Amino acid sequence: MYDRIKNSFDKQGIMKTIGACLEDVQQGEVKITCKFSENLTQHNGFFHAGVLTTIVDSACGYAALTTMPENSNVLTVEFKVNFMKPANTDKLVAIGKVLNAGRTLTICEGYVYDQKEEKLIAKMTATMIAIPS
Repeated sequence: MYDRIKNSFDKQGIMKTIGACLEDVQQGEVKITCKFSENLTQHNGFFHAGVLTTIVDSACGYAALTTMPENSNVLTVEFKVNFMKPANTDKLVAIGKVLNAGRTLTICEGYVYDQKEEKLIAKMTATMIAIPS
């Protein structure tokens, strides 16, 4: 399961661009991290919301993929993100979790924390779709 997710993760140019790392893969749960860089900030010097959204979307998508058949791939259908506080941290930790895995659609929740996983910075609700690979 890890190799399947890692192979897909390594093909994502955006993950390389922002320096994201695949940290953990479990059935129905994936963790992705991203270290702080001034190249990833918004006008106040915090992580840009787009960076948070990018890594938590991927964490949710890969969590969903762990529940899908081997001949499937995954795409995001929709998501909603709530930002709780400014992303003022040395590293983002995004955790995607499957709430309900269906044959075609999978509902996930994603959480973005600070480097110690103590402060919740953002929360995502997402719908993922299984497509043939």
